[in-house]
Amino acid sequence: MQPIRILIADDHKHARQGIREILEMDSAFEIVAEAWNGEEALLYTEKYMPDMILMDINMPDMSGLEATRQIKGDYPYVKIIIVTVSDDIADLFEAIKKGAQGYLLKNLNPEAWLEYLKAIALDEAPLSRELAVQLLKEFSTKPVAASEHSPLTTREQEILEQVAKGKTNREISEDLIISEHTVKNHLKNIMQKLHLDNRVQLTRYAYDQGWVK
Repeated sequence: MQPIRILIADDHKHARQGIREILEMDSAFEIVAEAWNGEEALLYTEKYMPDMILMDINMPDMSGLEATRQIKGDYPYVKIIIVTVSDDIADLFEAIKKGAQGYLLKNLNPEAWLEYLKAIALDEAPLSRELAVQLLKEFSTKPVAASEHSPLTTREQEILEQVAKGKTNREISEDLIISEHTVKNHLKNIMQKLHLDNRVQLTRYAYDQGWVK
């Protein structure tokens, strides 16, 4: 398996060094560049084409939120993880709306970081309950009509509804009494059918179809 190529974007040198030390604990990750603000993150994304960016929110000249918006617009394949000392749900929700795949708190232990980043790379990281609720509140401000022509099977719709509630693959497997491996394969099929890339987009689709109230 090819290493996950990572760009670190943080305006604090010690923070970048700390992140680097965590990632260097696991050969699954390769650091390709470090940026100190959003503008550098944009430049280095174009130059190095990383698989994943660990993005600080508050940086000079261009914030992590604006950099996330621009990078996801130009390079939608890149997975962006917001790295922050704040667990303010408003900041994290804003980052998700701009295209980020997830977030990490700087005070989490290194093992949790590595496990979470691998899950993001494999599209297996669950949406937190709080963000799931926030997303559904946001979407509910715009009435939508359910489609009668969904490409998904009944089982796939059931799984998608569970994803939209913020459940992990393991929780879905327990609720539906199927193996975790089966859940993963269903999710791959769902994302391929819908041309979607992550759980945030799946949540939006589930609401648009009227499957989540």
